Amino acid sequence: MRNLLCLFLASLLVSGCGPLKNLGSGGNASEKTGPAALVAFEQEVNINKLWSTNTLGEYASINGGIRPALAAGVIYAADSGGNVVAVDAGTGEQIWKKSLDSPLAGGVGLGGNLLVVAGTDGDVFALEAETGEQRWSVRVTSEVLAAPAVNDAVVVVQSHDGKLVGLHASNGERRWQYEIDSPILTLRGTSPPILSDGMLIAGFANGKLVALAAESGSLLWENRLAIPQGRTELERLIDIDGRAVLVDEVIYASSYQGRIGAIAKATGRGIWYQNSSSVHDLAYGLGQVYSVQKDDEVRAIRGNSGQTLWSNDQLSLRKLNSPVTIEAYLAVADAEGYLHLLSQTDGRFVARVKVDGDGVTAPMIADGQKLYVQDNGGGLTAYQFD
Repeated sequence: MRNLLCLFLASLLVSGCGPLKNLGSGGNASEKTGPAALVAFEQEVNINKLWSTNTLGEYASINGGIRPALAAGVIYAADSGGNVVAVDAGTGEQIWKKSLDSPLAGGVGLGGNLLVVAGTDGDVFALEAETGEQRWSVRVTSEVLAAPAVNDAVVVVQSHDGKLVGLHASNGERRWQYEIDSPILTLRGTSPPILSDGMLIAGFANGKLVALAAESGSLLWENRLAIPQGRTELERLIDIDGRAVLVDEVIYASSYQGRIGAIAKATGRGIWYQNSSSVHDLAYGLGQVYSVQKDDEVRAIRGNSGQTLWSNDQLSLRKLNSPVTIEAYLAVADAEGYLHLLSQTDGRFVARVKVDGDGVTAPMIADGQKLYVQDNGGGLTAYQFD
């Protein structure tokens, strides 16, 4: 009977509609019946819409949405229907559009002139970033729910069955494979791998963060970011699903029902840890790490010590997307389509605007002065603040 129950729960978790942020113990999510009401505050910053375009179709919120990418003044975005577009970041004008015969998920990987997307059928597509022309396609062993990591030599794809595959960037041929034994139950999500100076950094559903040699796939180090706790399989979920951030040779990463920590890139040694439960990407700014917790509390942590500087729980259960820093602000958006701007200094609200009624799930991107938001209705909008 227990095995049948585990299999039933596994089907819910692995096949569900995105990360299940309110599972497990901790926090006050179970005591609340709905999202927090929007609080009134004095608007300190003007949010100016620069342009908006609807070149993509509507898409489901798979693994926290399909993350766009930005390089050399061009935004690359995709939807779950298989459409990929390149848009001028200054004007919003479409440069090219490519329709692929495969459902996409996770996000856009970009390196040099190579753009790589993948999806729920395990198909991986490499396109010319300049023109959208397809270079090659391959299929991996399971659905891909995270953006591939790309450089001039290698494309690294992490599939949901716990495998990392290194592919030749020129033709998609397999170079190496690394895999783990996945837990019985996992959340439906995957942490996007990161390439840096010949090193590949990836997080897994077993709570481990690993570093591999990007060229060969050989293990350099591993760090136990999270340790399973509790009796039931649900209580023991410790997936690393959010994108880590790398700053000054320090990796900041977090897990579900586990910890957030700072890890030395060279050795994998833990510098500090604190209890945390999140499936979102981390953000970094002003020497601080920002995390959205499973109950949608926004938390700021000092990067060099792990000390919590402030937290804001006034967006509780509003189904926030991942945070992003821009200028002196921290931006998050919610399932009702509101964009919230917080001060990085103390977490107070400084501005708010309604983006779209369908909500915002995908991580947003910023270039230092402009914020780009892809909403669930297929719209892409650029904002600037003053």
